[in-house]
Amino acid sequence: MVGDDWTSAGPAVPPTARLELCPLRVEHADEMAVVLGDPRLHAFIGGEPDDAERLRARYRRMTAGSPRPDEVWLNWVVRLRDEDRLVGTVQATVVGRTAEIAWVVGVPWQGRGIAREAVGALVDRLSSGPVDALVAHIHPDHIASAAVARSAGLSPTDRWHDGEIRWELRLAP
Repeated sequence: MVGDDWTSAGPAVPPTARLELCPLRVEHADEMAVVLGDPRLHAFIGGEPDDAERLRARYRRMTAGSPRPDEVWLNWVVRLRDEDRLVGTVQATVVGRTAEIAWVVGVPWQGRGIAREAVGALVDRLSSGPVDALVAHIHPDHIASAAVARSAGLSPTDRWHDGEIRWELRLAP
């Protein structure tokens, strides 16, 4: 069962050497529309970037939380402290004792270890909460995301979901 501190605002994630993971707010939409505005970010997931208005609407839904009582949406923006700017997002959907995680870093900040650092912090925090399994779904050709998942301790399985490989990490009880 999801604990009381696991609200849609998300449990606090301690800062890393370079990053702060801040609970997602609707007010982040304008800055995040720029971060997420590169169509190359949709190469593996399809679709097109949201403009600020659509992103605000999406963030309103996300911050309101899941309509399902057995599911909690946890969403953070990733702030790169030395540039004092948002550079991506990490998220977890917690159902029962399983958290499905996802992440994205804007194109100008890719290749700098930011996703690895942010996802590592997320996994560390989720590992100390009421979950015993982490899951991510990664396109088989997305080598960078696979490397991030592997660095966070997840391993690919032989299971597929919507054309993506299911990666898992079982946590010690």
